[in-house]
Amino acid sequence: MNIEMVAKALKELGHKTRLSIYKQVVKAGQQGISVGDIQEELSIPGSTLSHHISGLSQADLIHQRREGRTLFCIANYQHLEDVIDFLKDECCVGDSIN
Repeated sequence: MNIEMVAKALKELGHKTRLSIYKQVVKAGQQGISVGDIQEELSIPGSTLSHHISGLSQADLIHQRREGRTLFCIANYQHLEDVIDFLKDECCVGDSIN
């Protein structure tokens, strides 16, 4: 994991709406959550939601799966773990964190 990838992920998660979307996606587990369900849960206009999902996808925090006409968002848990590990390993050197 390089610093550019971590910075991109943190930038995307640093926005209130994207963090709210990501929270819904992570909570959904491996089966994912439909874009429609995210939109309904968070009351976000479709075009705005699409813009934010695109940013999360470009940061490799989520990926999407289509089933018929339904688009699902699934968290990339490994990438999230890699970001957290990077922060612990690179930014907390010298501190004892358990």
